[in-house]
Amino acid sequence: MNYRIILHTLGWVLNLEALAFLLPLVCAAVYGEPYIPLFAVCIGVCAFFGILLTLRVPKKKTMYSKEGFITVALAWIVMSIMGALPFVLSGFIPSFVDALFETVSGFTTTGASILSDVEVLPKCLLFWRSFTHWIGGMGVLVFLVAILPLAGGDNLFLIKAESPGPSVSKLVPKVKTTATLLYRMYFALTLLEILLLYAGGLDMFSSLTISFGTAGTGGFSIKNSGLADYSPYVQNVVTIFMIIFGVDFSLYYMLILRKFKDVAKSDELRVYLGIILLAITFISFNCRGLFESAATAIRYTAFQVASIMTTTGFATADYDKWPELSKTMLVTLMFIGACAGSTAGGIKVSRIVILVKSIFKEVKLVSHPKSTHKVMMNGRVVEHDVIRAVNVYMAAYMLIFAVSLMLICIDGKDFTTNFTAVASTMNNVGPGLAGVGPTRNFGEFSTLSKLVLSADMLIGRLEIFPILVLISPYAWRK
Repeated sequence: MNYRIILHTLGWVLNLEALAFLLPLVCAAVYGEPYIPLFAVCIGVCAFFGILLTLRVPKKKTMYSKEGFITVALAWIVMSIMGALPFVLSGFIPSFVDALFETVSGFTTTGASILSDVEVLPKCLLFWRSFTHWIGGMGVLVFLVAILPLAGGDNLFLIKAESPGPSVSKLVPKVKTTATLLYRMYFALTLLEILLLYAGGLDMFSSLTISFGTAGTGGFSIKNSGLADYSPYVQNVVTIFMIIFGVDFSLYYMLILRKFKDVAKSDELRVYLGIILLAITFISFNCRGLFESAATAIRYTAFQVASIMTTTGFATADYDKWPELSKTMLVTLMFIGACAGSTAGGIKVSRIVILVKSIFKEVKLVSHPKSTHKVMMNGRVVEHDVIRAVNVYMAAYMLIFAVSLMLICIDGKDFTTNFTAVASTMNNVGPGLAGVGPTRNFGEFSTLSKLVLSADMLIGRLEIFPILVLISPYAWRK
């Protein structure tokens, strides 16, 4: 185990977080809020430990899979602990467990909250709360790889451990260039949404915070009503961009290179868009009596389907009051999630496609044992290692889900609340149903349940295995 490269990388994560704290500090200065010293303290704490860990450059810079996974897991935990400081020190969330829950929810782009009234928070804390979504959306380690030569050519393991999906590949031969391209596209799309929202009449603060939540597919809002009070124009823009940020970013790179045929071959993209269209159609029809017109029903339904499918978690309506069929379909979308290689959570469409095709393959083999069948995606054969990884992922996912559900059931809440609480946190969605519906929050859960759900958010965002590797004694043996 190369401990020095792990600590050195964690140091750079803390240094970056110290720089990130500068933005809410500037926000406090712009709006004349008395929290500049608070963020100065947070910057000082992060910078102190960050500089301490990066002073000594490790002689051996090689990072293998084990170090990559452990580094990513530790980085997200450390980042969340430090990110909780502004909430605790300001006194707005005095409980550290509650502040940690809120911060983990931010960085993992979940959007689950323990706050019943977000509007009492000062603008600088609201900005930091939403900005954590943007940081966590593409990943802080991906950003580090883009700007620093952390570990030679082996830092692909950092991207693999942090990026969602059954398999991660480089856009270009150099990992550093791949990370840079990802962040350039991420920044450009975020900037475009900010400008469109600002052009639609929103002030710059609202445009920034909503765009941060959309880009990271997070869902923290600066209003208690979510996005319900905003204009149809704003809601439609957010709907479109939620869907955009749920697409594999490598496809955007293909579009830039004008490789339209490669984009058209994407099975995942077709299934992703197909599910969204089908869900909007069925739910709009099912909920048609709840709205004044068909157009209004489609607008609200499209927003909510896009929000849940991309695991963003924004809400414009209390869908907990919708018919049972519609609610069931939304919960199903929570599990499916969006595309691999996007900023969204969930199991991912690509895994679902591979699982379904694997089932059909087995049925064909049982029917005709001597025949030969292969699982195909995007016109290519899916390697056995990828299929095995998907199967193992699903087994681990179901086991962790079941254990988490049993642990939070100790609180004695109803099954719908408990089930959707685990589903929404592990899939990084945010709101669920019943006690954790779009008009409720997670504040009533016990300390144990909040810690379990915080762990679920990290497990979901990092796709299980970095956390499992971190807590595995086998991984720490020489």
